[in-house]
Amino acid sequence: MSNRITSSLNLICPVLAAGGTQPKELVFTARVLSGDEAKRLGLVNQAVEQNKSGDAAYLQALDLARETIPQGPIAIRMAKLAINQGTEVDLNTGLAVEEACYALVIPTKDRLEGLLAFKEKRPPHYKGE
Repeated sequence: MSNRITSSLNLICPVLAAGGTQPKELVFTARVLSGDEAKRLGLVNQAVEQNKSGDAAYLQALDLARETIPQGPIAIRMAKLAINQGTEVDLNTGLAVEEACYALVIPTKDRLEGLLAFKEKRPPHYKGE
């Protein structure tokens, strides 16, 4: 693969979260990784072969965005918050964070729309309310 990823400030947190001695090695050496290597190490979710126009990763990101956009924006926001905060603390605190985030989703119109759409076997139409 021609796309390269360097050990930069943007990668330090995911690298350190991987644990063990390899994250230190990557940070200390500033080793350049291929997309496949970064994926194998769990630093990225996907690695794509570069295309002729040089925008393969951008196009893959757009596909992911198109898949995410139809989902409930409040639920996505709360899931992101629960994951980001919940993974930085012990299990009991993480579960409490998840519960608190979900509690904010329960009273929303979007949640009711999701339930109704499921019952009616149709796509939901979320409004962020």
